[in-house]
Amino acid sequence: MHQNPNQHFLETSILEFEKYKAMADKAIERLDANELHYIPNQASNSVAIIMKHMKGNMISRWTDFLTSDGEKPDRDRDTEFEEGKETKEELMAIWEKGWTVFFNTLHSLKPEDMMATVYIRKEPHTAMKAFIRQLTHYAYHVGQIVFLAKLIKDSHWDSLSIPKGKSAEFLNKTPERPF
Repeated sequence: MHQNPNQHFLETSILEFEKYKAMADKAIERLDANELHYIPNQASNSVAIIMKHMKGNMISRWTDFLTSDGEKPDRDRDTEFEEGKETKEELMAIWEKGWTVFFNTLHSLKPEDMMATVYIRKEPHTAMKAFIRQLTHYAYHVGQIVFLAKLIKDSHWDSLSIPKGKSAEFLNKTPERPF
């Protein structure tokens, strides 16, 4: 069975984005409002700031994805990096708003859209290249969120993947797959 490569790319990308969101959601779930606003040093951001930045990026990049530049003129990127006093509920609403715009756009796209030219800061990309650009950007920030959550929770952290020293145990539980 041969699938259209663009369809495969689109479907696979959506699954990967869903995995990264789920990983970030699990890390965020473990933090209270004060922990979400924790900043380890002046050069770093809190989880709350990263959440606000990702929301701003998602709304800017994915609103009118195929028809307007991904850096919208009404986006105030610098304010995304200002620490606030939002409650956890407010931060979750901000977070979900960005992901909703993002996933609604992804699910509206067709395989033939993957080679369309889109612009980010006036730079042309294929839609496929824009996907890859955003996948790496979001993975980077999800990694930051998970790292900060681990730092904050310290010895109270439960791994989101294979815990240290448990690789062999994990491999023994995993069903065999043909290569």
